[in-house]
Amino acid sequence: MFHLFADVTLNPSAQQLPGAEVLQQLTNGIGGWALIAAMVGMVVGAVAWAFGQHSQNYHQAYSGRKGVIISAAAALLIGAASPVINFFTHVGNSVR
Repeated sequence: MFHLFADVTLNPSAQQLPGAEVLQQLTNGIGGWALIAAMVGMVVGAVAWAFGQHSQNYHQAYSGRKGVIISAAAALLIGAASPVINFFTHVGNSVR
């Protein structure tokens, strides 16, 4: 078979770059800040939801409930980011 392109390989490794440790620490710090922001969003959303329900303000209750759900989904995605990325990397590496 006639090959137009040579075979190429890719072996991702953060240790091959200068400053990889600093980048990992930065990523961990951003993830921590993002989880804190999700927690604050969940608390604010829960308070808005409770006040909306108590005052019969359905729009405020709906907005608060939406904020709680979105904050919970954000926390789920932040926590699952590393395993999801690793899963798809392993699946991609198994393609031959």
